[in-house]
Amino acid sequence: MNTTAHHATDLDHLRAALETSCVVGTWGWDHVRGVVVYDEGAARLLTGDPELAGRELKGPGALALVHPADMTWLMDHMLRAIRLGGVVLAEYRVFLMDGTVRWLLSRGRTYHDAASQPIRSHGILIDITEMRDGGERYVLGTPSAGEDALARAADLAISLKRSLNADTPPEVTAAADLLLLSLGRAIARTVEHH
Repeated sequence: MNTTAHHATDLDHLRAALETSCVVGTWGWDHVRGVVVYDEGAARLLTGDPELAGRELKGPGALALVHPADMTWLMDHMLRAIRLGGVVLAEYRVFLMDGTVRWLLSRGRTYHDAASQPIRSHGILIDITEMRDGGERYVLGTPSAGEDALARAADLAISLKRSLNADTPPEVTAAADLLLLSLGRAIARTVEHH
């Protein structure tokens, strides 16, 4: 197999893996220049126009399809996560051009320069509409003061476990099981001490 054909096969495998895991788009945010760049899937879901893929976007048009009820808290959460650095994780709704509502999970990472200023964030969008159980919106960031961190982590781990299927690699399933077991033990210890 020649190099070009091998590369195309690798890309096809990557696309299939991303589709299976419900990854529907990627995004990049240049904080220094104040622009975002989406791939075709993210451009379609967040702006309504897949032709905007690969272009530098600014302002409200970059998030034109985000549900109005989610816009304020989402922007507050993103700005806080950017300031703090590290993982950015938020679940929110978008209105598609056909009028349907989809739930997206945006996961990424923010990087800072030597002076602790945010320089860029990169991430993926996962369509979690089918996984939603009519329950709670999960947003991972700095927990509020009154929030029970272990209970919140257990809820997130349960959601993670529910999202896995028969095609999930065994090491990922084992890691999810170990996480749930460890959280259960930690919660039990805190209950015993009270």
